[in-house]
Amino acid sequence: MIRRLCLLLLIAAPLALPASKEILDLQRDVANLQEMIRQLTQAQSAQTQQLTAFGVMVQQALDASKSADKSVAVIQGGIQRSLDEQKKEVVAPVAGLNTRMDQVSNDVRQLTQAVSDLTSSMSKLQAQLTDINNAIKVLQTPPPPPPANTGVSGPTGMTGSATVPAVPPMPATDLWNAATNDRSAGKLDLALQEFTDYVKWYGNLDLAGTAQFYIGSIHWSQGAYDTAASDFDAVLEKYPDNPKVQEAHYYKGLCLKKLGKRTQSRAEFDAAVKENPRKEAGVNACNELKDMGFSCPTTAPPARTPVQHKKRD
Repeated sequence: MIRRLCLLLLIAAPLALPASKEILDLQRDVANLQEMIRQLTQAQSAQTQQLTAFGVMVQQALDASKSADKSVAVIQGGIQRSLDEQKKEVVAPVAGLNTRMDQVSNDVRQLTQAVSDLTSSMSKLQAQLTDINNAIKVLQTPPPPPPANTGVSGPTGMTGSATVPAVPPMPATDLWNAATNDRSAGKLDLALQEFTDYVKWYGNLDLAGTAQFYIGSIHWSQGAYDTAASDFDAVLEKYPDNPKVQEAHYYKGLCLKKLGKRTQSRAEFDAAVKENPRKEAGVNACNELKDMGFSCPTTAPPARTPVQHKKRD
């Protein structure tokens, strides 16, 4: 449309107007415009060619993508088939291995139980060996001398005598170890006799007061509260410097409380608190006083949660 208009102007210009500088300029501008139109047309043609080439490249890319998709699908199918084959080859051995591991676990449990049983049997055997060793020591002790005639007339007119062994049944250390081992093993009657022998033969040693305390604790655990109170009282009277004195006050108080001797029980609890209000026996004694409706001595610590008392074995 523009080109046609320019041509008409060029044709009509010489006819309508005389040649002048303005007309010449106009003609030159028209020529320039024509040249620009020609260049624009060429550029448009080149752009069209480029777009066509770009479309071809895009089509080629699409074709390549489709081909790649097909290749990927083929590769994926091959990998999946390979994985399926490997799975078939591995699952069976793994299942067998799991079964074998279960069997091994059962064997280990049985072995552990057997070791535990063996350990228990060894412990029992060790205890029996200890008892046999103690019995052998007792048997090896020289027999006591024949009884002496005291000149005391018996019921039948015969002179009587008291048979007292001249030597202890075994050395102090062995007797103490035997007593404590039997007490720990729950052989309370045997331990009671051994502690009694220790106090009888070695009453001047440092452990005699502790042995006397254990005598009372065994009677306490057996419910012989009257006898136990006397045993703990013996600790307080004969061994006032023994470390078990505070506990002796406390347990004597418990025995008296069981026997219904409220006033005497309170006195023993007070003494236990005054010995050391922060030790377990002092705290327990303070709690017992509070349970009985009494207040603790002024040396006692603030009220604390009562400690559950268990009988000593």
